[in-house]
Amino acid sequence: MARITTTRDESGFIREPGRSYGAEVPVLAPGHTYRSVTDKITDVVFNRTPKGWYFGLAVTLAMLMLLVTSVGYLFARGVGIWGINIPVSWGFDIINFVWWIGIGHAGTLISAILLLLHQEWRTSINRLSEAMTLFAVACAGMFPIIHLGRPWLAYYLFPYPNTMGLWPQFRSPLVWDVFAVSTYGTVSLLFWYTGLVPDLATMRDKTQNRFLRMVYGLMALGWRGSARHWNNYQMAYLLLAGLSTPLVVSVHSVVSFDFAVSIIPGWHSTIFPPYFVAGAIFAGFAMVLTIAIPLRAFYKLQDFITMRHIENMAKVTLATGLVVAYGYLSEIFFAFYSGEYYEQYFIANRISGPYWWAFWALILCNVLAPQALWSKRVRTNLPLLFLIMMFVNIGMWLERFVIIVVSLHRQYLQSSWDMYAGTFWDWSTYLGTIGLFLTLMFLFIRTLPAIAIFETRELVHADETQPEDMPA
Repeated sequence: MARITTTRDESGFIREPGRSYGAEVPVLAPGHTYRSVTDKITDVVFNRTPKGWYFGLAVTLAMLMLLVTSVGYLFARGVGIWGINIPVSWGFDIINFVWWIGIGHAGTLISAILLLLHQEWRTSINRLSEAMTLFAVACAGMFPIIHLGRPWLAYYLFPYPNTMGLWPQFRSPLVWDVFAVSTYGTVSLLFWYTGLVPDLATMRDKTQNRFLRMVYGLMALGWRGSARHWNNYQMAYLLLAGLSTPLVVSVHSVVSFDFAVSIIPGWHSTIFPPYFVAGAIFAGFAMVLTIAIPLRAFYKLQDFITMRHIENMAKVTLATGLVVAYGYLSEIFFAFYSGEYYEQYFIANRISGPYWWAFWALILCNVLAPQALWSKRVRTNLPLLFLIMMFVNIGMWLERFVIIVVSLHRQYLQSSWDMYAGTFWDWSTYLGTIGLFLTLMFLFIRTLPAIAIFETRELVHADETQPEDMPA
């Protein structure tokens, strides 16, 4: 049998001579079989652990210990260790809460909405983004609790039966946050786990370790791949996708109500719900790319996380970035168009006040830097794309800083003016949650398939049944 010579093009794809692949890059590099897909994805878990993984985990565990220390000291001394004051009673805690919730948005969007829209390019990144959602929600959920001052009374936020009538104030958006975030986290967890079940059965059948076979077998819930199992799975998966879709809009809309229902200039705006949702998707896709680009290179997953995935995510980031930029312009326009003196002063204070550096830094990171994504050369230049995504991550945190701190530090009376700056404990808690997020991500990559095996196999089947001269 003659040997077929394959080459890689400039995007890193395997190309067979004499075969047409069309103008669009495929979502799975050609030349793969069911066995090669299974082996490559499971090898990330079953192969010998790379030394680089141990080094990364050690760094993230050190950051996680910083979080444990910071929260322990907070419980011992109280919220006075933070930089919050009057009038800036919301600081890093709420900034980080909104930031982490935004990061968790892309997972549900990629998995649920793109699944319902039959977008094949979601494959290979949906499992990673779903895990990212769960870990981001875990980081976000701790901030409202530790912000209470008396975190052991957090159960007051739930409508539990009691004889003293200590029911929560249901007109408070902070209570809405509890229901929205807990619902979002629960449905996202069920959606993620449901998608894992067939792959857990594959891991069970492939591992040679008896203990791991037992663990994966228990988690696979007796999956045998029968027609009945697949029918029940598809019904459950589509049902959870349908439930998850409205959560993409509702969760960050509810978070935006923390600000929009108040009377503070800079917060009291009807544009906040759609503006926050677009910003959340913007931040979420930026974080997916921030994780996917190094993971793709470290584990040599270029055939699965292809340039088509990278480019499409970059395009979504650009589109949502334009919506966010429109939100910034709308805030400025309506403040000056209103003729309200304090609204105008508030915008002027953002632009040229004591925190002018934060405003212009977020404009650089969220408006100017993403404009480079119009260029295909930038979208396919992975180091440069990674740098732009880091700009977006920083810019979205600065956006929350500007919305919260700059709006609060100068209120109607000059006697209520004060400056705010995070203390060491503010920063250590924030960096600690990043450590928690990355630690969970490192453990996930080494224990569960980061890419959906059975969905990638479906792409192999589609590629095999497609006429060779048909565009991809």
